[in-house]
Amino acid sequence: MVSRCIVCARVVKLAGWGLLLGTVLALVVAAVRTFTFAVGEDLRLSAWEKRDVLPGTFSPQEKAEFLRSFKEAIRIPTVSTSETDLNISALEEFNDFLQKAFPVVFSSSLVQHEIVSDYSHLFKVSGSDPTLQPYMIISHIDVVPAPSDGWDAPPFSAQEISGFIYGRGTLDNKQSLMGSLQALEYLLKRGYKPHRTFYLGFGHDEEVTGPNGAKNIAALLKSRGVKLSFILDEGMAVLDGIIKGIQGPAAIIGVSEKGIMTIKLTVTMKPGHSSTPPRETTIGILSIAVSRLERNPLPSKFGLGPERAMFEHLASHFDFPVNFVMSNLWLFSPFLTWILEKEPSTNALIRTTTAVTMFNAGIKNNIISPYAEAVVNFRIHNAQTTDEVLQIVSDTIADDRVKVEVISAGEPLPISSYNATSFGYQIIKKTAQEIFPQVVVAPGVCVGSSDSKHFVEVCDEIFRFVPTWFKIEDLSRFHGLNERISVKNYEEAVKFYFQLFQNCDISKLPEPHAGGHEL
Repeated sequence: MVSRCIVCARVVKLAGWGLLLGTVLALVVAAVRTFTFAVGEDLRLSAWEKRDVLPGTFSPQEKAEFLRSFKEAIRIPTVSTSETDLNISALEEFNDFLQKAFPVVFSSSLVQHEIVSDYSHLFKVSGSDPTLQPYMIISHIDVVPAPSDGWDAPPFSAQEISGFIYGRGTLDNKQSLMGSLQALEYLLKRGYKPHRTFYLGFGHDEEVTGPNGAKNIAALLKSRGVKLSFILDEGMAVLDGIIKGIQGPAAIIGVSEKGIMTIKLTVTMKPGHSSTPPRETTIGILSIAVSRLERNPLPSKFGLGPERAMFEHLASHFDFPVNFVMSNLWLFSPFLTWILEKEPSTNALIRTTTAVTMFNAGIKNNIISPYAEAVVNFRIHNAQTTDEVLQIVSDTIADDRVKVEVISAGEPLPISSYNATSFGYQIIKKTAQEIFPQVVVAPGVCVGSSDSKHFVEVCDEIFRFVPTWFKIEDLSRFHGLNERISVKNYEEAVKFYFQLFQNCDISKLPEPHAGGHEL
């Protein structure tokens, strides 16, 4: 008995030493990874292909000119309310405006222009080397409705206040559309001839899912056998102070976007009088179903999509001990998941979200309603499918009296590459660092929906980024009140595309540093 106890004691002692040794080793590995990420993020690709570059400097006259054009674009109320309710007269006005604002683009022998579906635009800018695979920049013409109450300036006035231009479309998405065309206009004026062919595509109904604009542009390209190297669309931006704990701003390049599904829940029964109510009503049954969905969020999928890479790329820019945690997600993922779940903006990164957006029932105050319905919107994580989410919804509600009907559904988009050999990602990253030298660049996932979804058959590599600054207070301006962009930031947007077009003219990416850790 004594010998057995001694053996047990020795086993316990050895186990204790083993646990201690394992902990020390884990911490050593974690420290090494923290250092590696910090060093790796600062490594740059070796020398890029040498080429002549036109400087992105504009005269005072040119700056005044492109600000006038941008303001004029904002003043045209190209509002999309629904697929069947578009401001057609404004879209026609915008067609005419583009030709007047960019005469060199429309008259250049290098540029082919065509109108698609009456109001969308497709430009092809021919490069000198047909062996280089073309790329594409897409933006959209339409904007969401803008109630006039609550604005510091009328929403379609393009009024300038304290260095900011106010108006619907300044952030979503005319700054990208006008910035890219303005950059092309000035490049062509300076005698620019691209090596690589590229396209500009501007849909007119993105805010109502793009069924006639971007969808038909993509179909046209497919019919012509066009296969694109990469596409750059809206979706992410330069975030300043939005990611808590990070030192300085971060330019997040969306490498995917979440899926979207909208379902309708309905309960029906015979009507009755409120004086003799049944044990359960349609409203009560549906309320319980909705409550179950809200109280039981779909499981976290952190680490199974691009959201993990975003935190790893940003790791060295957090203060200690957060940088230690971010650099070692193999060890701290459960802890980080717990933190991210606490804020709606970060919770949306790690799971499929559930949002009850409509609830309708009742016909009179003394009648038991024979019908109740609710609409629920899901933004689907890359690691899930619409069928999986639908099954979880049915299992969670667990009530056959609640009918579940899918109104619309779209799967999460494929994840584009973001390593050292990803041409599109590295070009966008390089350009962002040239225009915004103070930012760190990282991949991320776009939680909203864009026109990108229509182009998956003509391009495998789709990225989402606009050269626009977003601070905490700007998040509510997006589709909200007082949408605005600074004069300085719009000038940066023009410079970004001016530089991007030229950066894309290289034939291939340089090799990464030998032995370097390219994030």
